[in-house]
Amino acid sequence: MKIEVNGKPVEVRSTTLAALLQELDYGEQKVATALNRKFVRATDRAATTLKAGDAVEVVMPRQGG
Repeated sequence: MKIEVNGKPVEVRSTTLAALLQELDYGEQKVATALNRKFVRATDRAATTLKAGDAVEVVMPRQGG
């Protein structure tokens, strides 16, 4: 299915946000996620379903000063 991830169109097989993170090789990294501009908690990702045309944002924390 086609969705948008961080502003770029991608073709994915995943049907949940948790599965999408695995498919995109985020593994167990600490990230923040949003689906269609709404924040999704890590504990809710497995139950958050995706559909064609959805927009997902994945943000990783950075260190620096």
